[in-house]
Amino acid sequence: MVRGTEPIARTRHSSTPRPRPPRWYPPASAKTIAVSPAPAKPRRLLALDALRGIAVFLMIEQHVGIWLWQGPGAGQRQLDFPVLVGFNALGGMAAPLFVTLAGMGSALMAAADRPGTDVTLVRRGLVLMSFGLALNFLTPSWFSWGSWFVLHMMGFAMALAPVWRRLPTPALLVACGGVLAATVATQLWLDTPIPLHNERMENTSLLGGPLRLALAEGQFPILPWLCFYLAGFVAGRWVYAGRFGPIAVLGLSFAAVAGIGRLLLEGGVRHPWVTRGFELHLGFYPASIAIVGFLLGGALLLIAGVAWLETRRELGEGNPLVTLGRASLTLLMLHVVLFRELSRPVGWWRNLPAETTLVVIFTFVIAAAVGTRLWQRVSYRGGAEWLLRKLAG
Repeated sequence: MVRGTEPIARTRHSSTPRPRPPRWYPPASAKTIAVSPAPAKPRRLLALDALRGIAVFLMIEQHVGIWLWQGPGAGQRQLDFPVLVGFNALGGMAAPLFVTLAGMGSALMAAADRPGTDVTLVRRGLVLMSFGLALNFLTPSWFSWGSWFVLHMMGFAMALAPVWRRLPTPALLVACGGVLAATVATQLWLDTPIPLHNERMENTSLLGGPLRLALAEGQFPILPWLCFYLAGFVAGRWVYAGRFGPIAVLGLSFAAVAGIGRLLLEGGVRHPWVTRGFELHLGFYPASIAIVGFLLGGALLLIAGVAWLETRRELGEGNPLVTLGRASLTLLMLHVVLFRELSRPVGWWRNLPAETTLVVIFTFVIAAAVGTRLWQRVSYRGGAEWLLRKLAG
C-alpha cells in the first residue's frame, strides 16, 4: 500500500476529521456507514480508460497517415496539406501517454494491495514483453527479432514494479532525473545518430546487439522512456489520493526543464551535454531531455485534467474513448499488422492521396469505436487484454 494515500471513510461518531475519499468512490449512506466503517469498494477509474482511448486514436491517426499517404507531389510541400500534417503531428503524444498510463495503472494496482500483487505485476510485465516479441515477428517490414518497441518498454518497467512500489515518491522523482542524465551520457558514449532511422533501430549486428537497442537505440529504449513510466507511477499515487494539482505541477516542471535547456542552447552554450540533451528534431528517435520534457509535461497535464474532470462529471462505460481504451492493446497490435503489412499487397502502402488517407483513418476509428462498444457486452472476450488477464492474473 502506498503510505498516506489510502482513502478513509468517516464514521458517524468520528471526532477527528478524515480525508475525503476520491470522487470515484461511491458515496456510502448513513446506514451503511453505521454498519461498517470500511471504505466502499472503488469502481473502475474510467478516466484512465478514456486517456488510453485518446492515445489509441492518436496512435492510429499518426501511423495510418504516415503509412498510407503518398506524400507531397512534384512542386508541393508537406505544409500544403495542413490538415493531414497538423493532425499527424498530434500523434506524437500517443506513445508518451501509453507509457505514462502504464506507470499509473501499476501504481493503482499496487495501491489496492491485493494478495499476490507483486507476482501479478511481474507476470503482466513479462506477458506484455511477449506481446511485443510477437509483434516483432508479425511485422517484419518494421521490426527485427531484437527490436524494442513500446510494448517491450512497458512490460520491462512493469516487471520491475515491485521495486518501484517500495520506493518513496521523492526517490522515484530522483530516479527520473537519473534516467535523463544516463540517457545523455549513454547517447554520447555510443555516438547515437540524430535522427535515428528505422534501419538502425532494428539493427542487431552492432556492438551490444538487441541489448543496445533495448537500452538506448531502439524505438522506445529504456533510456529515456523509463522516465515516462516512473513519472506515471508517481501520478498514479496522486490520482489514488485524489490529488490532481501535483500532477499538473510535475508536468509543468518537466516542460520547464526542457524550456530552460532550450534557452541555454539558443543562448550559445555548446557543451556536449547541452547540445545532446536539449536538441529538438522531428520525431523522437532518439529522444533528448528536451523532447522528454515537453512530451511528458503535456501527457501529465492531460492526465491531471481528465482525472479532475471525472470528479466533476463521471464518464460512462459506453463512452467511445472508454471502450477504445479498454481494447487499446488489441487495437495497437491489430492496426500495426493491418496497415503496416497488409496494406502492401492491396497497393495502399504510401500510395493514397491525403483526402483518401483521412477517410481511411476516420472510417477505421469509427468502426473500432462501434466494434468495441459491442464487444464490451462480452467483456472483450478473446482480445489481447482478456488474454493478458488470463495469462497474468
